[in-house]
Amino acid sequence: MFAVNYSNLRENMKAYMDKITDDYETLIVTRKENKNVVMMSEEAYNNLMENMHVMGNQANYEWLMESKAQLEKGKFSTHVLEEVSDHE
Repeated sequence: MFAVNYSNLRENMKAYMDKITDDYETLIVTRKENKNVVMMSEEAYNNLMENMHVMGNQANYEWLMESKAQLEKGKFSTHVLEEVSDHE
């Protein structure tokens, strides 16, 4: 995460947008009266929203934590997946 002021962002918009999307960075745009703005890629935003949805539901959260505990204890199995052709 890094920060720039509004004037610097305006003068170098493309470079900052490229850094945000290419390097998965989050940018804080500092403004007067502490009315700052955060810029992130659409991919990062969508990931954040999905995580909030999943973690915001208590049942989902408990299921994830139980699954994590099982994985950490080695309680999992692996399966070989076979590709099926649509043209058979």
